[in-house]
Amino acid sequence: MNSDPDIAIIGAGAAGIGAARRLAGGGFSVSILEALPRLGGRAWTYETPVAAVDLGCGWLHSADRNPWTRIAEEKGFVVDRGPTAWGEQFRDLGFPKAEREAAGRAFARWSERISTTPPVSDRASDALDPDSPWIAYLQALSGYISGDELEHISAMDYAAYNMASTGCNWRVPTGYGTVISSSLPAGIKLHLATAIEALTFEGRRIALRTSSGTLRPRAAICTVSTNVLAGDSTIWPSVLDPWRDAAARLPLGSNEKLFLEIVGDSPFAPESYVIGDAHDPATGAYYIRPFGSQVIECFLGGAGARAIAADGSDAGFARAIDQLAELFGSSVRRYLHPLVASDWSGTPSIGGAYSHALPGQVDARSALARPFDDRLFFAGEATHTTDFSTAHGAYESGVRAAEQAIAALAPNLR
Repeated sequence: MNSDPDIAIIGAGAAGIGAARRLAGGGFSVSILEALPRLGGRAWTYETPVAAVDLGCGWLHSADRNPWTRIAEEKGFVVDRGPTAWGEQFRDLGFPKAEREAAGRAFARWSERISTTPPVSDRASDALDPDSPWIAYLQALSGYISGDELEHISAMDYAAYNMASTGCNWRVPTGYGTVISSSLPAGIKLHLATAIEALTFEGRRIALRTSSGTLRPRAAICTVSTNVLAGDSTIWPSVLDPWRDAAARLPLGSNEKLFLEIVGDSPFAPESYVIGDAHDPATGAYYIRPFGSQVIECFLGGAGARAIAADGSDAGFARAIDQLAELFGSSVRRYLHPLVASDWSGTPSIGGAYSHALPGQVDARSALARPFDDRLFFAGEATHTTDFSTAHGAYESGVRAAEQAIAALAPNLR
């Protein structure tokens, strides 16, 4: 372990890799420290006997301007630009077309109010029509989008993301996580399974104490999640309390994925989709046989994901199978077998899914992104004011933090 690199990057997810790519070849010695035993952070393509599945981010959101699209194709990955089944309802099962259209109109009206006449409270739930029969559906969507109920979401924060999004969503058949984890440039010293236990300042150096020793870089780029920065698993100096306070105002929501293996000649059609119960805010959203694989992805947000954390993945799989059996008939149970589940809330070095600003706290993103003393720089999806919650927002924040570090250190480059 190089004990005194010019720059240390804390975290090897999309933000850390983005920072490393910007710093590579720039004349600085760079080390990257990752608490997990793998690259990618919240981007993780997991190889199962059936198919490769993305336990974390799986969609290239705003793909037509997403830097990972270019990186993927430069590295030889196929980017699938075709239409997807997301948002449809296979054969209208349990959610007829007329109801889907009514629910869609309710969502559109709520979104319009958020953008044009946002509530004074900045609480996204205050833009709901209290008489709407689709409040549970909108809460389910909030869970997927933000990882929490609308009562806990800043309307201004949501609107900023919505206005910036291009609505273009593409996929990588071999996995988004595979693209991200394979993109660390050469020349960067990587230390996996190396968690930061404490960060202190020693003169003009930063001391990063780890289980493998202490690094003393001239500058550091911190990409840890907001839950880690605001939490107590790492010892932070009191001078960073304003940054930790900003992180606390940007908590990670709850999102998890369950994957079911389809065994046998089932009635499940390739590239199809159903929502389990549009009147249940904790419902799963089921993408069936992506790219023709024998897999069903169950995506859970908010209350549904918290139930997994509380009751365990076995209970989550049972509930997912129950919802699918309710729609497709009880006979499908024999085709469905639990395959793998994520556990982002239970991963100590992450502690959740992606960030959302609490009502009235939209300014926390800019506050979190400020450098400290031109030697500690902050990156991560939560520091992006419009593309938060995404891997491309994380990447861009890493590039921004790296450029700040270069500007601070370049005049004194040894």
